Amino acid sequence: METVLIVASSGRMLAQAATNIGLKPLVIDLFADLDTQALAEDFRQVKSLAEPDLAPAVDYFIERYAVTDVIYGSGFECFPQSLHYLNSRLMLLGNDPDVFSGQLDKQAFFSTLKQLNIPYPEVVFDAPDCVEGWLLKPMQGQGGVGIRRYQADDSIDNSVYWQKFQAGTPHSVLFLADGQQVQVVGFNSQWSVRLSASQPFVFSGVSNSCDLADAHKAVITAWLKQMVQVFALKGLNSLDFIHADGCSFVLEINPRPSASMQLYDQGLLARHIQSCEGVFVGATSVAKSPEAGRLKSPLQSPPQTACQIVYATHDLTIPERFEWPEWCMDLPKPGAFVPTRQPICSIIAHQKHSRSAAVQLLIKQQLILNKLERF
Repeated sequence: METVLIVASSGRMLAQAATNIGLKPLVIDLFADLDTQALAEDFRQVKSLAEPDLAPAVDYFIERYAVTDVIYGSGFECFPQSLHYLNSRLMLLGNDPDVFSGQLDKQAFFSTLKQLNIPYPEVVFDAPDCVEGWLLKPMQGQGGVGIRRYQADDSIDNSVYWQKFQAGTPHSVLFLADGQQVQVVGFNSQWSVRLSASQPFVFSGVSNSCDLADAHKAVITAWLKQMVQVFALKGLNSLDFIHADGCSFVLEINPRPSASMQLYDQGLLARHIQSCEGVFVGATSVAKSPEAGRLKSPLQSPPQTACQIVYATHDLTIPERFEWPEWCMDLPKPGAFVPTRQPICSIIAHQKHSRSAAVQLLIKQQLILNKLERF
């Protein structure tokens, strides 16, 4: 495999990961950011990840590059049927479309957790009698978008469910799986931002610095071993959970490479491919492809790293000849219009001296907002 097709709402992270292991990424995404274009062998920007929008771009890459393999990232939560289309045209390196769709079936998901005795905040699928303490959550949500506190006058349809608000610290764990075995890549701390009264829990950032005790990590790892087998998960996935008063509560599984991937080993995509091909990390089998077999050593403990999304505080247009600092990613094109409360870019920070990566992010976020204001 020399080329690989990347399809995601934003393809930059996976394009970078592919480049890191010597593959040539062909990218289909919604933004065609500057750094995505620079990383990609070729790219196509689409209006959405719906099949009618995807199909012409997929045809183009198959006809011009004879690409045979595809890796998908974020954005398919609202278009799960598009994964069936991709799977019909190419070798899908990731969770099977039915496995992915299964994670969107919240009734089945939480019912399975109950059978496995894995704790989670209480959920109901009909409007509760009392609004106090309940969150309204979309069935096909991503990144906290659409999650809000339940109000009695909320208009309701079949695409939502209710979950008890659970105070605590939000975390995630990035892991590799082959449908049977699991290997934890790392535990993370996450945080959200209140963009508006109707968007109070939108994903903002993630750090690989996590102060959970080893005993708590061991419990969650044991849960992962159960879930990987029951849900037949493969490749890179992440589990979101809340920790409070010595207890953890599962929120959801993201059945695809998540943003936390970029906090770790630059060869993680090779392990993702390896796991999806049925050659699990640490297995005695010989890897099926050179890029899948490059990284057989144990995962290394990375330095403290954090990344964060910078959201627009008001409508803005990206200036011509704007110079982005080297720690910025997902760079919009000059002239791009960014509405209020939409992402401008992402920023990344590594631990230096005594200042934590999270503190660095706050400083860098203000720097980039100030720089944009000066134009």
